Amino acid sequence: MRGLFSGWGAGLQEGMQAPPVDLPDQYGRQQRLSDYRGKWVVLYFYPRDDTPGCTVEACNFRDGMDQLRALGVEVLGVSLDSAESHARFAGKYSLLFPLLADAGGKVARSYGCLLSLGPLKVAKRHTFLIDDQGRVAKIYRRVKPRTHGEEIITDLGLLR
Repeated sequence: MRGLFSGWGAGLQEGMQAPPVDLPDQYGRQQRLSDYRGKWVVLYFYPRDDTPGCTVEACNFRDGMDQLRALGVEVLGVSLDSAESHARFAGKYSLLFPLLADAGGKVARSYGCLLSLGPLKVAKRHTFLIDDQGRVAKIYRRVKPRTHGEEIITDLGLLR
């Protein structure tokens, strides 16, 4: 697996300022991480819309949204898929949080999540819990899609 990850973001550590995010969502609206200052953010990267693991993970976040929002947390999903693909995915599974289209992989690269397999590039399944000051509070590099939402809710209780 050595050499497959692109970019400096692999050195991103807890406590560091989160790299900027400025991407269109499934509705074509620009979403900026800086617009969420004052709130905690779950920024999760995933490989592809409407694939088994990605669907399970997204639905897990969807099902935990009431708890997350009660904690003052917003969820942003990011993949290299298009905004149109995100719109279909969000509509199919009633996902009510922004899915960001990182078409060129620039943001995924800045977070150390860009996986290059020859001409194919995808976002690696990683999550970053970002605090209300824009710092990385927790990094999840080994994500279990089925239980990830609950893991984050538990960790929020410990971190806040």
